[in-house]
Order: sequence, then C-alpha cells, then structure tokens
Amino acid sequence: MKNLFQNASSHWVRYSEYELKQGENGKLYVTPIAKAAPQVYDPLKNAETMVLDALNVGLLCMNRAGEEKIRQGVMDFASRYGLLGLITALPATPCFMDYEAVYLPKNHFIKDESMKVDAYTALFFPFGKPDFVKDGKVSAWNVTDRTMIALAMTMSDKPMAVNMGFQREYAERYDWLIQQFKDWAFTLCSSFLYYEEYDKIDETARELYRQGMAAFDGIAPTYHIALLDKPTIIWDFHSLLLGIQMMFSFMLTDEAKPLRVCKHCGRAFMASRPSAVFCSPQCKNRYNVYKNREKDK
Repeated sequence: MKNLFQNASSHWVRYSEYELKQGENGKLYVTPIAKAAPQVYDPLKNAETMVLDALNVGLLCMNRAGEEKIRQGVMDFASRYGLLGLITALPATPCFMDYEAVYLPKNHFIKDESMKVDAYTALFFPFGKPDFVKDGKVSAWNVTDRTMIALAMTMSDKPMAVNMGFQREYAERYDWLIQQFKDWAFTLCSSFLYYEEYDKIDETARELYRQGMAAFDGIAPTYHIALLDKPTIIWDFHSLLLGIQMMFSFMLTDEAKPLRVCKHCGRAFMASRPSAVFCSPQCKNRYNVYKNREKDK
C-alpha cells in the first residue's frame, strides 16, 4: 500500500457536519447540515485508515452491534471522509448527464436497468431539488450559493454529476450506506475465513466462499500524472466508493501486511506479520484472561 500510493493523490469533499434526516418516503438519509462547510481533501493520505474504518462499520452491522452504535459508526465515517458518491458509483459511467438516460449495472440498490436522468438524480436530492434542466442530451445546472459556486469551480475538472454530489443538498440513503459497508465487511470475512477454515470445511463450502469473492468487483478508475514537486499519479475517483473499493482490493491481496479480524474484539486491522491474530497487545492480554477464566470454571 505504501509503495503504491506514496506518490499518488486524489480529491474528494467532506462537510464539517452531517445529520440523519427523514424524507417524505419515510426513508432515512445522511446529508450535510444546512450550515456545514465543505472541505476538499486527499483520501489517499490516510488510505489504510479509511478502508479499515469502512470495514469496521460493516463489521458492526454484520455483528448486530445495536442500532445506536451502528448509526454512530456511519455518522463518524461521514464526518471523517464524506459520503460515498453513490450518484456516480452506480451508473455505467459518471458522465451520464451527457445521455438521455442513466444505465445501471446490477446493484443492491436500484432494480431498474435504466432511468431518466432527472428521475435518477431526484433519488439523491430528497429535501430540495437542484436548479437542474435536462432536455434530451443537453443539461444545465445553476448554482447560486457563493460557497457552492466556489466548490463547483474548484472541482470543475470532474463530471457534472460528481459536482452535484458535492453540493450541500445532496443526500444518500442510510440503508444503502449500511448495505455497502456490510458488503465490504462480508468480502473481508469471506477471504479471512476461507484460509482460516480451509482444512476444516469441505469443497462445497470452499466454492461458496470463492463465488462470494468473485462478486467483488468494480469499474477501474482512470488516472493521469501531474508534474508537481515530483511526478505524482492523480487518481480520478468519481466516487469515494470506487476509491475505497480499489484501495481495499490492494490491501486484501497484500501478503506483507495482511488484513485480519481481531480474535478478541472482532475489529479489522492490518497485521504486522502474517501470523498475527490480535489487533493490539491489550486485546491479546484480554483474550488470554478470558480463556483462563473459562478454564477455571
């Protein structure tokens, strides 16, 4: 991971504060609060930490940690990194504004294979429709808020839909976020258990793990090289989801620092060596104390 991303950069937007808000359809959404300030940042600066945070939110969901704890995990993640950019992660292309319809590969969230652009964008603006006009392949979007204008100008090299996803009115469904975090955690557990339990399970069970892993895929991001203080790879992630997916893929296949699930606390961590099973000395000590107590009963 370090060698792969040490000379790389990317850009995403997070807001200073998010809230859970109920839409007219009864669904909960995560969205910036009205006075939240946007900040452009580089998610690759702390790529490993971000992926681990995403995985641990997913593990909370898989382990049924309790709704309050799960919600706090989701909101903490949004505050640190922003929303996932589902508006551009789901379609076949992030440049769907240039077409008459949005085409959607198979996904967990929308069953339709295609939708009208205005109907699709409305899914992500449940509390206020943007000043957006679509006539065939021609689209126009008007921004009046000074802060939003400045943000749109800063990110002007990105597709229009990506920029719309950075606006304060943008929202993502809470249950969709939960599902995505769970998918990542399931992928980690499938890989981890496949090798941990390999000699204890039959070939049918092994094949189920392989099929589950085969479903983990994504559209590869594009990149270019910029001559900054040194040659730097600039990754063009059109969604944070895609960035996490790619970084997770490299971490999942890293033999030197493998991804593990702690034997005591159940959190995901980067192991310092392949044989490590605890995320910290504290967890190792607590696990040993617990086991000794069990023996004494």
